[in-house]
Amino acid sequence: MNTSTPAAERRRRLVWDLPVRVFHWLLVLCFAGAWLTSESERQALLHQTLGYTLAGLVVFRLVWGLVGTRHARFADFVTGPGAVLRYLGAILRRRPEHHVGHNPASALAIVVLLLLGLVLGASGYALQQDIGGEWLEEAHEIAANLFLLTAAAHVVGVLLASRMTGENLPRSMVDGLKMAPPDEAIRKPWRSVAALVIAAVIGFWVLQWQSAPASAGGDGAIATAGQHGRDGDDD
Repeated sequence: MNTSTPAAERRRRLVWDLPVRVFHWLLVLCFAGAWLTSESERQALLHQTLGYTLAGLVVFRLVWGLVGTRHARFADFVTGPGAVLRYLGAILRRRPEHHVGHNPASALAIVVLLLLGLVLGASGYALQQDIGGEWLEEAHEIAANLFLLTAAAHVVGVLLASRMTGENLPRSMVDGLKMAPPDEAIRKPWRSVAALVIAAVIGFWVLQWQSAPASAGGDGAIATAGQHGRDGDDD
């Protein structure tokens, strides 16, 4: 939300809860790892594990977007195209709006990334089960490329907004603090939920590797996320 609160009443306050921050950085880790291992048959199990983790994180974020803290909820930041265009226009005029939570452009990127994450997870699982064939493999690759492009655009937008507003937005996704009036801050970071997310991820990783056959790393299984098509025949 764009706030007109006088600057004197604003200071760095807790805005992003810990589950949102954990989700954010784990999503970065999983997609980057899945992308880097997408062409290696020997690392197929790692690729699948990271892909499934990414899909699970997206499901968690969808739930947390409904029941989480104030600025984590979709109702707080999902807007229509008019708000996105207005925000981009303000950026072009070098008069950026200040939003305590996600700005409209970031909100759009987040929604797109969540949808693409679901597509990657579903299509990757189907391919692993030998469902769909080449057309689904192509769709999987396109979704991965779109995910990467959207993430890159999001990073550029965040850096540009940081420069224009003078607020270090990447830092806020580490410590959870942003410039905000008292009534916009959240009261607690929800460490317990973040701990459960981390425990679930680690538990899933352990289960994957303990139950994998010895040849799983080299069987050429189709992976779940982050696969790209630099040569046109990789997934």
